[in-house]
Amino acid sequence: MEAWPIYRVMGEEANAPNEVSDDLALRIYKDMVLLRTFDEKTLNLQRQGRVGTFAPSLGQEATEIGSAYALAKQDWLVPSYRDHGALYVHGVPFENVILFAMGRAGSLAGDVRALPSSIPIATHLPHAVGLALAMQLQKEQSIAIAYFGDGGTSEGDFHEALNFAGVFKAPVIFLCQNNGWAISVPVSRQTGSSTLAQKAVAYGISGIRVDGNDALAVYQAVKQARQRALSGGGATLIEALTYRIGPHTTADDPTRYRSPEDLVPWKGEQDPITRLGRYLEKQGVLADSDLDQLRQEARDWINQAVEATEALPPANAAEMFEHVYAVMPPRLAQQLAELEGGADAWQS
Repeated sequence: MEAWPIYRVMGEEANAPNEVSDDLALRIYKDMVLLRTFDEKTLNLQRQGRVGTFAPSLGQEATEIGSAYALAKQDWLVPSYRDHGALYVHGVPFENVILFAMGRAGSLAGDVRALPSSIPIATHLPHAVGLALAMQLQKEQSIAIAYFGDGGTSEGDFHEALNFAGVFKAPVIFLCQNNGWAISVPVSRQTGSSTLAQKAVAYGISGIRVDGNDALAVYQAVKQARQRALSGGGATLIEALTYRIGPHTTADDPTRYRSPEDLVPWKGEQDPITRLGRYLEKQGVLADSDLDQLRQEARDWINQAVEATEALPPANAAEMFEHVYAVMPPRLAQQLAELEGGADAWQS
C-alpha cells in the first residue's frame, strides 16, 4: 500500500505552505500556553482533593487548540473527556470546564454548540454523525467535529459512525488524536493497520495524517476538511500524530508501561508549544521574554477562574436528576422524592 504522508507546515520536513497569519498563529500559541497552565493547575487541584479524576492534555495542545480555531461558531463540537482546550476555544468558559472536573452541574454553556464531554470511549461518534445529518437536512452551512483517541478506533461505534458518514456524505470531521497510548495499550496492539487514517478508505471517506504537534498544520487540515464537508465532499478522518506527555488520567500511573526516556524528545524538540514558539520567534512576533509574562498571565487568569468556581454555593445532589429526560420517569421521580424528603415523601 502507498505510504500515507504526514501533513506538515512548520520545520525542515514541511510539505505544505503556511496559510496562517502571524496574528492568528500568536493567538493559537497563547491559548496553547493557557491550556497547559490549566492542566498543570487542575492536576494540582486533583491531588488536593478539590476536583475529581482529570484527563490532562499535556503534549496535545496543538491538536486541540489548532483544530478548534478552524471551526465556526455554528459548528457542533463533540468532545471526549480530554478536550478542555477545544471546548474553551469554541466558547465554553474555563469556569464551566472546572465545574465538569468537580462533577458539578453547570459545565455546559447554553449558547455554545458543544455536547458534554464523553467519558465512554467512542460512543459519541455516532452522535456527531447525527448532528451533521440534521444540519445537512436543514441546509445549514455547518459541520460537526468529533474528538477521540487512538483507542477509540478499536470500538464498534467508530466503525458504525464512519459507515453512516460515508453512506450519507455527512458533513462531519473525525479527529483522532493518536497520542500513542490507549491508557497502557500501544497502537501496535490495537490494530494491524500501518496507519489509522487509512481506515477511512473502507468507508468511502477522506483520510489524512497530520503532524499533531504542528498547530498550523492541524489548523489547515481541519479548515480544509471543513470546506470539503460544506461543499458536499462528505466526511474526513484526520489522524493527528501527537504524544501524551502526562498520565491518561489522574488515576493512571504511566511509569508502569513506559520509561522516562520515552518522554525526552516530546518534552524537548517535539513539544508543540516549543515548536510554535520558535516559529513565532523567527517571524519576529514573539520574544523569549514574552513567554514568562504569558505564563504568569495564564496562571493569574486560571487562579481567578478556580476561585470564582470554588466560591459557588455547595452542590445540590438533586441536580443529578436534571437534564436527563424531558419528562422524568416514575422511578427517577421516586428517587428524587426520597432524596429531598425521605422515603415517606414518595408515599404521601
